[in-house]
Amino acid sequence: MKRYLPWIAPVLAALWLASGWRAQKIAPGDFDTAAFGKIPVFVGGRVKPLDTVARNSLVIIHGKQTLRLKDGVTLDAMRWLSDTMFNNAVADSHPAFVINNPDVLGMFGWRQEERKYFSFAEVAPFLKKIDEQGEKAAGIESAQRTPFQTGVMNLRNALDLYERLKNSIQPEGVANFSSEIDAYEKAMPAGTDAVLHQQKGEKFDAEKLNAFAAMAARYEKLAAMASVRVVPPEQHDGAMQGDWQPVGASLVQSIIGNGISPVAKIYAQLGDDYRAGDAASFNRRVSELFSWMAEHQPRATGRAKYEFLFNQVAPFYQAMTLYVLAFVLVCGSWLGWSRTLNRSAFLVLLLALAVHTFGLVTRMILQGRPPVTNLYSSAIFIGFGTVVLGLMLERIYCDGIGMACASMIGFITLIIAHHLAASGDTLEMLQAVLDTNIWLATHVVVVTLGYSAMFFAGMLAILYVVRGVFTRSLTKDSAASLTRMTYGVVCFATLFSFVGTVLGGIWADQSWGRFWGWDPKENGALLIVLWCALVLHARWGGFIRQRGLMVMVLFGNVITSFSWFGVNMLGVGLHSYGFMQKAFPWLVGFVVSQLALMAIASMPLERWRSFARAADGVVEK
Repeated sequence: MKRYLPWIAPVLAALWLASGWRAQKIAPGDFDTAAFGKIPVFVGGRVKPLDTVARNSLVIIHGKQTLRLKDGVTLDAMRWLSDTMFNNAVADSHPAFVINNPDVLGMFGWRQEERKYFSFAEVAPFLKKIDEQGEKAAGIESAQRTPFQTGVMNLRNALDLYERLKNSIQPEGVANFSSEIDAYEKAMPAGTDAVLHQQKGEKFDAEKLNAFAAMAARYEKLAAMASVRVVPPEQHDGAMQGDWQPVGASLVQSIIGNGISPVAKIYAQLGDDYRAGDAASFNRRVSELFSWMAEHQPRATGRAKYEFLFNQVAPFYQAMTLYVLAFVLVCGSWLGWSRTLNRSAFLVLLLALAVHTFGLVTRMILQGRPPVTNLYSSAIFIGFGTVVLGLMLERIYCDGIGMACASMIGFITLIIAHHLAASGDTLEMLQAVLDTNIWLATHVVVVTLGYSAMFFAGMLAILYVVRGVFTRSLTKDSAASLTRMTYGVVCFATLFSFVGTVLGGIWADQSWGRFWGWDPKENGALLIVLWCALVLHARWGGFIRQRGLMVMVLFGNVITSFSWFGVNMLGVGLHSYGFMQKAFPWLVGFVVSQLALMAIASMPLERWRSFARAADGVVEK
């Protein structure tokens, strides 16, 4: 019986994971917005499912992927997007917009209350004022903006996105769009004929020409407002011709094409069904649209369906939970039932790594790129690398330390990634500086592995200091074991940081015509290499022993965090991707915490609880 005990937690965790793969059940008479979310569209330079558009848009506007209404009902992202696109009057009443800056609220004459979410209907009377203040804030560098200017900019951007979504498929406030398109189609022959006669200087029907021109102008305005392109390119002789288009542009170009796209007509009918509350008809048309897309755009439909599954499963959220469970089991193994709980923690950590790997590989497939393409993906990959490294160390030492560090860093990096995802699509088109596939696959990945190793070594140093100063658990053997682990990981970090930096220089030479340009990101990578070399030489030369090694490795956390995250917020250099005001205090807080730990570690050994447990001490100076 005892040999099955370690499997209880992993099996329960696996069952919990499996529950996330089940398809959502639709209540009788309800709209199948989940199926609607699988439809491929073109946004932000790539094809993605409507589900991704809904989630990213709601995160930008509301800060969450769900919306809680005043009556307590919770809308998922697709239901909110369906309201926004097809039922503007209802969507305008949803409290979707975040306003928590008292000065922004004061601009409207409102007091700061307990609630911070407001509807478009409440904000609409102040659109001109918001636009004026937002225009002023846009001319100021992001790092120099006041909280009021940042709040106005965020609100302005959210309102702009919302209004573009409302006009992505049909004109705002339309009553029966399918009937309007039918009328446009019927008027098209007479209208185009009148245009031709006018161009030739012949007699034409001015009334028909004006009526047709008014409809065309309406759809041109609709195309200019749209943020989502839902009509795929036409297919001729097995080849795609043209680009994805908004409904408005498709209607305008149907004059010179093969008539109105069936996709535009289906979307119009979907909107009419949704406003009428006809769920059965809406669901049939969704199925019809998906079948049409699968036949005419099989690649796009397949990728959209796969990304929809990725969104529904949410592997990184699941991995976070499993990392917490693994950490709890490891801590439990140090308190008792060591063999059983240690084995159970190892299995749970393997399961978490498998889920983490699934998410990482899925992103690579969807992007068609290596694993690291932006800050978000670098956090995902750093977590992945540290967990692999921790499992390797655990197989060597079998003391739970490798698993504890791996689970902690895995969880923390996924939390960081979660907050980085608040800016929108994490699978967006690459920054121009990264859009070189062969070097991206080598330099960036290798350097990121160096980051992983440095942070892992830093976590080992944190564990050493905390156990030594605040507990009596740091024995002579465990101190020596932690030191060997830290030293080995720093060697690993040195190798990957050095090789990655050299590969970066080769990449820069190929891309920009110079091997080294003293760019902040380059300087940060060089600092990591130099600091690793300094740590190793200090240890080899006998200038530092156990405690000195840990203090230097803690400062390595500061250097690595600056190189990975800090230089991107400086606003200068080829690797600067923008200042993030919310992230800056966290970065400063992390640096301060590491400096504080360095100061604590430098206290006289007599103040270390583990040193006080034995007359001869357990920590090398």
